[in-house]
Amino acid sequence: MTIAALGAFVAAALTAVALWLVPPGPSSGSPDRLPTEAPDRLPANSPGKAAPTPSWPTPSRLTLPRPTPAEIAALPEVRYDAVIPGLLAFTGDEVPSRAYSLRADTPIYGADRRRLVARFGARNFLGEPTVVVPVGAGRDGWVRVLTPARQSLPSESGGDAPAQTAGWVRTEALIDPVPLPRRIVISSSEQSLTIRRGDGIEDSFRVGVGAPGTPTPVKVTGYLQARYLDPAQNQSRYAVQLSSLHSAAADEPYGGSDGGLIGLHYERTATGAVSHGCIRLPAEAVAAVDRLPLGTPVVVTG
Repeated sequence: MTIAALGAFVAAALTAVALWLVPPGPSSGSPDRLPTEAPDRLPANSPGKAAPTPSWPTPSRLTLPRPTPAEIAALPEVRYDAVIPGLLAFTGDEVPSRAYSLRADTPIYGADRRRLVARFGARNFLGEPTVVVPVGAGRDGWVRVLTPARQSLPSESGGDAPAQTAGWVRTEALIDPVPLPRRIVISSSEQSLTIRRGDGIEDSFRVGVGAPGTPTPVKVTGYLQARYLDPAQNQSRYAVQLSSLHSAAADEPYGGSDGGLIGLHYERTATGAVSHGCIRLPAEAVAAVDRLPLGTPVVVTG
């Protein structure tokens, strides 16, 4: 073999080796999915991969720094009485279909999915496992979830604050999926509560809603975040069903320090526009809602 031929042979061999060592490019498969297996005053004593768009960048799971436990602990917790401006106002009509628990305290990111804005505690203010509900499909290892905190106060927003908030978390933080086949639909104008499954109605009740000066927020979707008895609020027999929604019109419609929460609770007078924003239920309605899993969507129409 001539020296020239030998040189050509060696060059070709080195090129083949170099190509073999180059790692494969990103998969063009389907986007990441979530794992599918694997009374007016509340509470009194509570303790696809898609192409990048101009709205926010698509961060890489390999390059985005993971926050340390200390950084997570320093973030404000999305409790019922918290006001966290970095959260997103949720005004969409997506209805959650699954609820999840958390492996540990979990950071919540803002719209760009890079800035840390808050955290979920693995356990809620009752010391029970926190319920988290995604809205929309996960993508690139992220999913948007609803939160129980406020983004702003009505007094700071011209009397029209978001009644529901959201943020971004990593899908890997979510565990123990629970299906949510039913949803609660409340009509403020008809003063009714229905429990729906698909297109069918399973139960329907007349209920009390917010008075004109302290209206129940409408055209919004939240979820059942907790339920508990509260003798201090004369609720020792019928459980308070606490939603993630807040008054959009007043900071504290009832007074106190409950964060303007919207609860579903028993009241003897349970019809008409009579409450401070909460939904007043007859006993049979409380029993029906009590049978639903936490995380069940609460949809309030006009």
